[in-house]
Amino acid sequence: MRRLLLRTKARLRDAAKPAGEAAVGALTIGMLRTARYFDPIKTANLFGRITQVIGPKLREQKVGRANLTAAFPEKSPEEIEKILTGVWDNLGRMGAEFAHLDHIWDFDEEHPEKSSRVEISPRTHELFHELRLDGKPALIFASHLGNWELPALAAVAHGLNATVLFRRPNIASADRAIEQMRSVNMGTLIPAGRDAPFKLAQALQNGEHVAMLVDQYFTNGVEVTFFGRKTKANPMLARLLRQIECPIHGVRIIRLPNHRFRAELTEEIPPVRDANGQIDVQGTMQTITSVIEGWIREYPDQWLWLHRRWR
Repeated sequence: MRRLLLRTKARLRDAAKPAGEAAVGALTIGMLRTARYFDPIKTANLFGRITQVIGPKLREQKVGRANLTAAFPEKSPEEIEKILTGVWDNLGRMGAEFAHLDHIWDFDEEHPEKSSRVEISPRTHELFHELRLDGKPALIFASHLGNWELPALAAVAHGLNATVLFRRPNIASADRAIEQMRSVNMGTLIPAGRDAPFKLAQALQNGEHVAMLVDQYFTNGVEVTFFGRKTKANPMLARLLRQIECPIHGVRIIRLPNHRFRAELTEEIPPVRDANGQIDVQGTMQTITSVIEGWIREYPDQWLWLHRRWR
């Protein structure tokens, strides 16, 4: 009888799961579509306030606090909580801004430094221009810092042929709506999966610029040091470089006061090579991880501390 009850509960739970996911997906779609009808700045302010209230009540708050305490042992509990408040604010604003992706970057080719809400330094504009005209493919990495959806828009805004690796949401209905929004001025989108490395390698062979986020824990990854602690990084970027050697650059979009952003593209980052001159996958991923750590140390409240970067 007990086994029968357990099996019945399991079946009910499994049956309820699709319904629950459908409800969450419908809510996500509704919020994103509704947000498009309201002023983007006011909506971002509202979403930021909401996540600052709701966020600390979620289990991710403990994850974020533990991560920050480990990464910044010199900071006081008060400083840690202040950073966490900024993390939730940034996440809320991201949600509102996602609904207006097609309007945030109003690029003016003649006056790139005066783009609507995105500031671009003359050197970053030069680097984008060089990437566009050098006839070479390139690998571009980013992290969950500031507004991490905007770098893909930056590539298209500067006329780069971009192929972007992205991770699908677990909820199918939300996935369709989100992918539709992402498809606006973001280049070619490649979902993460078994065939993603092959498709990305093809894009590089075609002379395109391949971009990806590289700052999350990857179970089967290579070991790197991040804020003084060992973790695992996805080696895909370095492995692609082994197949097709090309320039590597990092890109970040920093959140500024008054609802503005600053786009920054790094100088070309040389890969690490082994004694035979081959690309050292682990060493190259360590170099990239160190660049990202430097970014985060500058703006700790703009990075997504809410996932388990260390295991």
